[in-house]
Amino acid sequence: MIEEIVKKMSLKEKIGQLNQRLYGWQVYQKKEGKLYLTDYFKSEVTRFGSIGWIYGVFRADPWSGKNSETGLSIEESREVSRMIQDYLKEHTRLGIPAFLTEECPHGHQGLAATTLPVNFSTGASWNPDLYQSVQAFVAQELRAKGAHVGLISTLDIVRDPRWGRTEECFSEDPYLASCFTQAAVKGLQGEKLSRDPQSVLAVLKHFAAQGSSMGGHNAGPVSIGEQELREIHLPAMLAGIQAGALGCMAAYNDWDGIPCHTNPRLLQEILREEAGFSGVVMADGCALDRIAEWLKNKPEATARALNSGVDVSLWDDVFPQLESAVDQGLIKQEILDQSVIRVLKLKEQMGLFDEPVPLVSVPEQKQFQESATRLAEEAIVLLKNDQVLPLKKQKQIIAVIGPHSNNSYHQLGDYTPFKELSECRNLWEGLLEITDTETTFIQADGCGITEGTEAQLAAAATADQIILTIGGSSIRDFSTDFDTNGAALQGSSEMTSGENIDLASLALPACQKRLINELKKLQKPLIGIVIAGRPHLLNEVSDAFDALLFAGYPGQFGGSALARILFGETNPSGKLAVSIPDENGQLPVYYNYREAAFQKDYLDCSGTPRYGFGYGLSYADFALKEIQIHDTSQAIQVEGTIENLSAIAGAEVVQVYLRQYSQRVLPRVKVLCGFQKVFLKAKTTGAFSITVPYETLARLNISPNELPADFMIQVEAANQKQVFTKPWKQQ
Repeated sequence: MIEEIVKKMSLKEKIGQLNQRLYGWQVYQKKEGKLYLTDYFKSEVTRFGSIGWIYGVFRADPWSGKNSETGLSIEESREVSRMIQDYLKEHTRLGIPAFLTEECPHGHQGLAATTLPVNFSTGASWNPDLYQSVQAFVAQELRAKGAHVGLISTLDIVRDPRWGRTEECFSEDPYLASCFTQAAVKGLQGEKLSRDPQSVLAVLKHFAAQGSSMGGHNAGPVSIGEQELREIHLPAMLAGIQAGALGCMAAYNDWDGIPCHTNPRLLQEILREEAGFSGVVMADGCALDRIAEWLKNKPEATARALNSGVDVSLWDDVFPQLESAVDQGLIKQEILDQSVIRVLKLKEQMGLFDEPVPLVSVPEQKQFQESATRLAEEAIVLLKNDQVLPLKKQKQIIAVIGPHSNNSYHQLGDYTPFKELSECRNLWEGLLEITDTETTFIQADGCGITEGTEAQLAAAATADQIILTIGGSSIRDFSTDFDTNGAALQGSSEMTSGENIDLASLALPACQKRLINELKKLQKPLIGIVIAGRPHLLNEVSDAFDALLFAGYPGQFGGSALARILFGETNPSGKLAVSIPDENGQLPVYYNYREAAFQKDYLDCSGTPRYGFGYGLSYADFALKEIQIHDTSQAIQVEGTIENLSAIAGAEVVQVYLRQYSQRVLPRVKVLCGFQKVFLKAKTTGAFSITVPYETLARLNISPNELPADFMIQVEAANQKQVFTKPWKQQ
């Protein structure tokens, strides 16, 4: 069927299927309660006689300028979706439906959508199964509005947390990120992308190595070799392909001097030929314009991108030059046809030719909220506890201080839509929901994120205990200046993280450090909560706290999750997915560096992080027992039991690492190769079984027969470790 359609298409119609030029919120207008398609949209239809993709019709945020009044409700979204598809059917020769593309990095960036914890938080949950179930709700929300495609950040690996987009990354570890990538794909697409009306095409971004940019600069140069690419930045994409991914987005950066968008070695040889990817590669926003600026020739930029493997554009003025590139002989017709066929086959696979706007109900909100809250709870990491947590439900006064404490947007992250604040729960609101307690809460901001003097602190002097939020924010507002791709050119004083908001220093802002010092003078128990999209330096302040929680950006219901953790209704079970350094000069400080003979400490500073990858405390105590390791022809099997020694239920993450695994390349000091989160009732013991298939060693660019005889398996849990060597005797 698809090949027959392509034979009927003119060159302009084919080009229309590969262009994603429109900013979707410019496609419609709302006047006096009625919806209209704009002349801008209609002129684009006339220009190509075909539109393949439209980005962000339902987006509502400061960049799009759409809010609760000017944006689209769920019902209005479906109406506009139907209007778009009907117009294309009636006003184009072949009536091919359009893919409607939406951002969903941590929930859909549109009105009436549930905003989840950002990836930086989600990775700390070490629970991909829970994340997969949450993403299925996201898919249902998208399809209920009439969308088909979800853009989701899963491929970026944190190597320098000064990068503003750290919050979009699951981890500094490729295996952990790979597990969450698979969960994202299966959650959005189902087990297989199909005509199921709740199936959403997942476009994974960004391919590849964006997290290794120079100095943490957004879209900066990347200086890594192929071994580093294969070990760190390729595994998540391979995992996505294995899970059925049929879409990915190229990254802004270069690899070895060649921009990813014009890199046939990356997009053709490695991605398609070697990894077997059969889906579409989408350009990042206006990325091809940057290529054209470099080459000073739009048809040449067009040809290089398409010939290198980019199928679909995004907002640029380059892919409209495809006809000129074909006329000049820069692109062969059959190469262009391959991209068109890929696009149309995906539309056929999702059933768009039969019904582009199927009737899909919105997800059950109570169930979605419970899952999102649980994800936030499991992602909160307990860094320190001098026996002050959990808080008791008794008669007491607790002061709740900090710029995040009563601000929902501060806990949501970048790529966040306008929210109805009544549907969110910040820390203050979450604490007020705690029942069966005589606690009196008092609240004050104390200071802003980066500005302000210590204020409103008199109330804290009357408190028995103090809860203080510290960290950063990715809040955007109408004072934010935006680039053509939606990245913030310059944020407000409240914005210290997010796309294009890179930091030279991870230190807490001076006003927050002053606030900590003033509160410590009161000599009350001080509980800190870090709410941020990246690690911040805690060496100057950690001693001031009697307990310290790391929450990242916990999402729409993060305040409820934090309150439940603070009062022990939930036991913290998060483990760091990104290391927290002590000093900027330690960077990079990721755990999986190569095991070379070098001086690991500086003359003036330790070389190890304050809190390392995989670290996290609990209100309960656990013990590993009876570990056994079996070696089969296809896998390494790690089995054992873990005991909860305490009178409180909890969960512990058993982590399995490889060590000394290669004599061909320098091995890393250790690499995560398996994990399992085990939930245990009080005073009970549970079993764990972790399989490490030998095929997973391919991500280390080694084969099983290359493993040295003395390679090691290291098993960690409860911040304890046990090391085993063949024939699997404990060291």
